[in-house]
Amino acid sequence: MKPFLILQLRPETEASDDEFAAILRKGGIAPENARRVRLDQGGLPNDLNLADYSGVIVGGGPGCVSDPPEKKKSIEARIEDTVLSLMPEIIARDFPFLGCCYGIGILGHHLGGAGTVSKERFGEEVGTSDCSLTEAGKSDPICDGIADDFLAFVGHKEAVQKLPPGCVHLVSSPTCPFQMIRYGQNVYATQFHPEADSAGFEVRVGIYKNFGYFPPEEADNIIALCRAADVHAPERVLRNFVKLFGQD
Repeated sequence: MKPFLILQLRPETEASDDEFAAILRKGGIAPENARRVRLDQGGLPNDLNLADYSGVIVGGGPGCVSDPPEKKKSIEARIEDTVLSLMPEIIARDFPFLGCCYGIGILGHHLGGAGTVSKERFGEEVGTSDCSLTEAGKSDPICDGIADDFLAFVGHKEAVQKLPPGCVHLVSSPTCPFQMIRYGQNVYATQFHPEADSAGFEVRVGIYKNFGYFPPEEADNIIALCRAADVHAPERVLRNFVKLFGQD
């Protein structure tokens, strides 16, 4: 199998390591079939050729594409610019892409421009969201085996405000309508975390409790909620993506 290129945006090593392990585990990707690139530690590989890969998976991160430049940390701005620099080729080639959480912001911003992603509406507190497949989602192979209604882990300050041009709406929720979208046939992005389980989200709650996602004193309550949640369906998105696009 050609490897999957996994781009990670989290500067916090514990969170990055846990996310990478979860992507491999939930996606059924053997370590030798993944090329991990931590964009907080540098740019894209000089020898990067998308033809060498089965697909690109972009993880989450604490940055927000809708923040004005003066509010972005330098490392967040650099990471954002690096990921955005890859999008024109991905879109032009309809190259297999799965953006998780931050990835939907990248895709929405690239396709729709300023204002498509913002903090105006649809931010969700750290916890679970009641997600539902749209009619298009019910027939999309990326959602194979997923119930029409399912729980997913979320936690984001910004969201897609309107469906970007050329996109198909696959998953919605009452609090955030655009939970999953597709551009073309092979470019996907989720607002929810397809790689996350309760243990992984507990790790992130501890790391990001002072990042403005929730009052720090609520961390223990959120951890208890995550432990009690029955969240399993979203990981099928990762598994299906690998199954669909894994190439010899």
